[in-house]
Amino acid sequence: MAYSPQQAYNIADLRDAARRTLPKGLFEFVARGTEDEVGLKGNRAAFEAIKVRPRVLVDVSKRSTASSFFGLPARMPVAVAPTGAAGLLWFDGEIAVAKAAKTAGIPFTLSTASIISMERVADEAGGRLWFQLYMLPERRMSHQLVARAKAAGYEALVVTVDTATTPNREYNRRNGFVLPMQITRANALDVARHPGWFFNVFLRYLRRSGIPMMENYPEELRVKLTSNKPGQQPGLPKSDSLQWSDLRELRRLWTGPLMVKGVLHPDDAAMAADCGADAVIVSNHGGRNLDAAMPTIEALPAVADRVGHRLDVLVDSGFERGSDVAKALALGAKGVFVGRAPLWGVSSAGEAGVDRALAILREELDRVMAFTGSANVQALDRSILQLPAGFGDWAQDPAALPRPVAIAA
Repeated sequence: MAYSPQQAYNIADLRDAARRTLPKGLFEFVARGTEDEVGLKGNRAAFEAIKVRPRVLVDVSKRSTASSFFGLPARMPVAVAPTGAAGLLWFDGEIAVAKAAKTAGIPFTLSTASIISMERVADEAGGRLWFQLYMLPERRMSHQLVARAKAAGYEALVVTVDTATTPNREYNRRNGFVLPMQITRANALDVARHPGWFFNVFLRYLRRSGIPMMENYPEELRVKLTSNKPGQQPGLPKSDSLQWSDLRELRRLWTGPLMVKGVLHPDDAAMAADCGADAVIVSNHGGRNLDAAMPTIEALPAVADRVGHRLDVLVDSGFERGSDVAKALALGAKGVFVGRAPLWGVSSAGEAGVDRALAILREELDRVMAFTGSANVQALDRSILQLPAGFGDWAQDPAALPRPVAIAA
């Protein structure tokens, strides 16, 4: 019997359904962090340490979660984050997630690492589409992707800047979930235990076009996920030479909204503003890059206080409840990106599952607004929060900000 996402009362229920559906290697690729998962656990612990102060006897009968991004309306202050796995979780998963985002009235961000092309997503899903860019060592390749996104009608560009080197995700190697993909006895047995995924997802790709490839890579790098030929392997080369001058060049090439994703230090946020960015995304990559990175929600207030008057401050990493969204808005975020929640939805039931995931978050946000006497999302501010001791010290005392020795121009 097919899983009904209406059985899910929260995002954790959808995650449990995904765990039953997906091979272990694929589930853990989405669910886990890196190394000892200190960053992953820290994100969650930081949210839970923040308490909410309810307000009473306030007329919230006409409350609304409506918001906007870059002057255009959104039904809630949430956007779908770029994630590279949706197409492996569900057949044409990126299209399913984008359609659900359109139905929910929020933006969808397509990853460079998607196995569905940006052109297909635009043609078959539509809605408010943003494109996430990883800069490559050969800048011309990245600039080609920018031109493709512009030609396909994407509204905004999200450049990810926090992945100068390959993260140490040890569990991926243990599960054999690496690029190029290899069939081993262990992962073959894992797939055999999840025949629904094999027949409904992987086999459908094989029948349509063979082994998938990263369709949004530059043409020179676009190879099958199983390719192990020298110089033709599917991993995206990381660029550890990225500088602020590259961001300025992107600002010149891209005329729409430009967001810088992966900022935790307020000095970096200020530099992004100096380079002409329209928004920064405060992010520790969901606890999936540097395991020792500080929790995103703890980094948010200092960034918002430093640059919130110059550009939009957005945030991601670890958002599992509508109350998490409310806390981020109260701490100065203009909006929140959610990544894993839509992925658990699409894994469990395709587009309908993502519909349910986004509805859960909206309903939970609406409930927090009612309890805090907030008729609209703009009414959510720090007065509704009880913060743990020491939280936001940078924001309270700008003189306490650590200063870098130098920042490259």
